[in-house]
Amino acid sequence: MRVLVICTPVPSHFLPLVPLLWALRSAGHEVVVAGQPDVMGAVRSSGLAGIAVGERFDVEAMLLDGLPEGRRPLQARPRPDARLIGGYGKLWWAHAATMIDAYTTTADAYRPELILADPLEYCSLLVGARLGVPVVHHRWTVDAISGPARRYAAPAAREVCERLGLAGLPDPALLLDPCPPALRIPDGEPGTPVRYVPYGGGGVLPGRPAELRGPEPSGRRVVVSLGGTLALHGVPFVRGLLRALASRPGTDIVVTLPEPYRSTLGPLPSAVRAVDPVPLHLLLAPGDVMVHHGGAGTAMTATAFGLPQLVLPQLADHFPLGDRLAATGAGLTFDTAAEQDDPQVIARALDELLSDPRYAAAARRLAAEMTAMPSPAAVAAGLPGLARAATRPREANA
Repeated sequence: MRVLVICTPVPSHFLPLVPLLWALRSAGHEVVVAGQPDVMGAVRSSGLAGIAVGERFDVEAMLLDGLPEGRRPLQARPRPDARLIGGYGKLWWAHAATMIDAYTTTADAYRPELILADPLEYCSLLVGARLGVPVVHHRWTVDAISGPARRYAAPAAREVCERLGLAGLPDPALLLDPCPPALRIPDGEPGTPVRYVPYGGGGVLPGRPAELRGPEPSGRRVVVSLGGTLALHGVPFVRGLLRALASRPGTDIVVTLPEPYRSTLGPLPSAVRAVDPVPLHLLLAPGDVMVHHGGAGTAMTATAFGLPQLVLPQLADHFPLGDRLAATGAGLTFDTAAEQDDPQVIARALDELLSDPRYAAAARRLAAEMTAMPSPAAVAAGLPGLARAATRPREANA
């Protein structure tokens, strides 16, 4: 079976798909990833074949565009009303409209039997409908956006759909969901479960794993990962956050922080150790609490390890993810800049997560639910049947 993967130009949108793609390759299927240059480094690192399509997009520049000097996204654009979250569909449809011809040409040449994509890549739906090929969308985490976003995008997509001979923007044939049941949004769009397998890219470890983790912690181990780090959060926020976390006695703080950001921060508290970004799962055992910005890969990896989480969301799906972790009892979240910038709020939250055993117990329950979900290999085994079923009407009409 030939599988074409079409991904939005954001590496963190691609990474959650990789374990399923490995499973397909291991089962003998051909897998090719089509994407803009932004994701080709992640594709190469995963060991998969890629086709570069179009120009670089640079999502970080888009997120920073128009921000006043010295302000991070949350300060300039506070949490949106839940009724407006589907508006992200218009943004990603505008991007899809610029790429549909290029992806159509690529798909015509490759002739896939199945298309796999992330849930905001609308070109996949149009290309699949045009070719009569089923499209599988793979969520990253708690998904409050993709269903409302498709409904927002549909009117804007009408003209392109008509040009391609389609009645409208289709839905995916299958929606895969890596969230453990308790973490999913109640009454949300249903999906088919697939176990989340932590994957944050490849890399060369700086020494043996034990050296990477550092000496045996003298206190409770807290791991901090902020995704875009200073580019989106800024020096004052990161510096204040680390100092607030380190103020809690008996903690060892490990933060992923590349150069030149590390030097920009200046001297760190003695309880804080900065390391270069590495695949996150290498840092979480041993661990007691995960502190992060609400990124999908970070949160889902911490969930797989059964760690309580302190979520400091900045934009988009960060907010509902923090909400759901708090609702399960596995974490705390603060979604305003004033709360996130208050060292007393942060220190009290960390103390609560470390001292109240109910958070760790809830986090372990989520991890157990995740472990019980069907593996990527089990899900991959069912996808050829989906592709075969889609060809039968065409064969009958031939």
